[in-house]
Order: sequence, then C-alpha cells, then structure tokens
Amino acid sequence: MTNPITSTLDAGQQKIAGDALQGTVVDLIDLSLIAKQAHWNVIGKNFRSVHLALDELVTAARDFTDAAAERATAIGVSPDGRSATVSTTAGTKGFGEGWTKDEQVIAAIVDNLAAVVDRLRGRIADTEAADPVTQDLLIGITARLEQLHWMWQAQVD
Repeated sequence: MTNPITSTLDAGQQKIAGDALQGTVVDLIDLSLIAKQAHWNVIGKNFRSVHLALDELVTAARDFTDAAAERATAIGVSPDGRSATVSTTAGTKGFGEGWTKDEQVIAAIVDNLAAVVDRLRGRIADTEAADPVTQDLLIGITARLEQLHWMWQAQVD
C-alpha cells in the first residue's frame, strides 16, 4: 500500500525523525510495562509510596508514547508498537518476575529510566538538523524522564 500520509519533510529527514520516534515509542512502551509489572509486584516498608510513584511513571510513559507515535504519524511514518517489535528493539533493562522488594524496584526503575534517557539523548542529537520539531518533542520527554529519574534516585537510602 502506498503511504496515505504525506510529509513536509524530505525522505532523508523523514527517515531520521521516523527512526528516532520509532525507537522512542518502543522504549516508552516497554518502560510503561516494566513500571506496571513493578506496580503489581512491589512489596516492602515503602510499598505505598513506590506503588503510587509507579502509577505516575506509567501515566507519563503512556502519554509520551502517544505523543511520539502521533508525531511519527504526522510525518508519514507508521509507528510499530506491537509486542514482538517492543520485545526485540527496546533498549530498556527489563524487570524480573514475582514479588520484588521496594529497594529492588527502585533500583530497577532508576536503571530503566537511565537507559531510556540515554537513548533519547542520542535521538535528540540525531534529529537536530533533520527535524527540530521532533527534536523539541524528544527534549520535552527527556526533561520529564530526567526529573522522574532524579525523584526515583532520591528514594535510595
């Protein structure tokens, strides 16, 4: 099928921005799934605060996923958030199965946020010349995830 959505970007710009947005979509989908898995399985003395903070992270990741996917669509790139794509291309660190102590959850979330932010920073650099609009979106996402990264780190004793 021919692409029904045309872009104001040239083919090279579209490829660079599309690749950056696709990588962002899969990383954020996986981050939201990791946070939800942790949310269901966290135990420990700080259960309630960690449980609630995980919901905040899930909401942010889902909202940012939608923003990145819609930007991709707007530039004529079909986003791919299928589970097989996410599982094979996300740059997250993952999360174990079963009940998990709050300290371990915090450490895993810090590691996963750092991995996503690191990849986002690379995409920010990649999109600077190709598509400043996409770059601006990625900068905003990165700023919020860095804030969450700080807040999760601040919970470590």
